Amino acid sequence: MKLTHASKTLLAGLTLLGALSLTACNGDDGADASSSAGTKPTAVSEGAGSEGAGSDGAGSDGGSGSGSGGSGGGTTGSTGADQNGKAGTCRSDELEVTAHDNSTDKTEGIVTVVFKNGGGRDCAINGYAGVNLKSATGDTLPVGRNGEQAHSAVLKDGESAAFNITFPINDSGGSGVRIAKILVTPPNETKTVTIAWPAGSLPVDNPDAPSGTKLSISPVGKVSDSPAG
Repeated sequence: MKLTHASKTLLAGLTLLGALSLTACNGDDGADASSSAGTKPTAVSEGAGSEGAGSDGAGSDGGSGSGSGGSGGGTTGSTGADQNGKAGTCRSDELEVTAHDNSTDKTEGIVTVVFKNGGGRDCAINGYAGVNLKSATGDTLPVGRNGEQAHSAVLKDGESAAFNITFPINDSGGSGVRIAKILVTPPNETKTVTIAWPAGSLPVDNPDAPSGTKLSISPVGKVSDSPAG
């Protein structure tokens, strides 16, 4: 799967895959969910365009919306079309959220988080999601943005958008930092969705080290081969 408006491809030579068949996975901070369903998507290619609409504010544990922590959300939009006939913001409750391990080497890991529009209407998505990782021991790791610009997209019912979480792979031979859950707040939303972490562990010694692979997220971009597209 590839995204429109791509500025670069994260996984060179990765075979494009067909339509997504994803399992809905909404929930609260305490809820776990399965991260594998249907065809595994490829990693997201980062989009180019105007800066995302999300603001850098803080929020509750598990994401950022209009509050603290994580890297995401901002002012919420109206449901449905606005007075100018434009699509309203994609809401957490109408997005089916899944995560897939797209790591291909032993140093840099990639988890792709997919938002599938299941709300029965067109909706707009733009910017960065708010993301925190929850370890098996209950610790929270906020994930920052990678600095790429975001591009606004409208998702029809059944279409998908996605972003990548890039992380350093634990190659120490030990258990490392075992991640259990991803706490995701869609762009310009305040409600956090909790899904299972599908990949391996992070290094114990400073998993977000200044050198090498950093723990970061890309902006959300539309998946061009969505079933409805």
